[in-house]
Amino acid sequence: MNRQVFFISDGTGITAESMGQSLLTQFEHLKFDTQTIPYVNTLDKAEQAIERINQTYQLTAEQPLIFSTIINPEIRAKVATSQGLIFDFFDTFIKPLESHLHTQSSERVGKAHGVGDYDVYKARIDAVNYALSCDDGINHQDYQRAEVILIGVSRCGKTPTSLYLALQFGIYVANYPFTEEDMKDLCLPKFLYQQKSKLFGLTIDPVRLHLIRQERRANSHYAAFKTCEYEVASVEKLYERECIPYLNTSDCSIEEIATSILEMMSLKRKQF
Repeated sequence: MNRQVFFISDGTGITAESMGQSLLTQFEHLKFDTQTIPYVNTLDKAEQAIERINQTYQLTAEQPLIFSTIINPEIRAKVATSQGLIFDFFDTFIKPLESHLHTQSSERVGKAHGVGDYDVYKARIDAVNYALSCDDGINHQDYQRAEVILIGVSRCGKTPTSLYLALQFGIYVANYPFTEEDMKDLCLPKFLYQQKSKLFGLTIDPVRLHLIRQERRANSHYAAFKTCEYEVASVEKLYERECIPYLNTSDCSIEEIATSILEMMSLKRKQF
């Protein structure tokens, strides 16, 4: 039976999920069923969370693992009475930090994923809107505002990477998919060549690309393995010839792709 895991928070639960999942990935031989309980910000909600945790314990006869980022000491103490095994991130890290910094923490709920500074929040939304407006080769007249322009064949990961960079780091990202016409000439369109210093190429294993395209448009010329093989080979030749930095996305997560782009293009992460 899979081990049961709860991510519990008085905010969105995103921090508890991120930190907890990072730890769980180190146990590759085990499987976990996870549940997130956000906004546990009253004692009544804590009681409801405890009931869910205890029911899970009774059904499985194993202590559920609980990753908690609850700020309020009273609510945190209440959750600690459950029958789960608690890993309390704030209790583990905040107290030593308070001691070292010689000051008390604010105990403000939702600080990491709230709106906070409106101007900073708006900057992130503006970056997302820009990525959407310049997705998939549209609105290339506005490419001069881009901090990086992702290029590559269709379905190699440009759009999700663009949105991730915008949402997580506030980076202005455009992306352009190479067309059949581009492949014939094996050259950069003029509007891309004018922004060459901003270009970053994505590539992918042809077999992987074939499988992805089959899901989208099965048994088509677009999805055929020979088409995928030709397009990938052509675009990689273009990258090499034009000295455009690029990355193979076949075995990379969105987080890994985005981090590599930030590093290789020397882009500054915006702090939110």
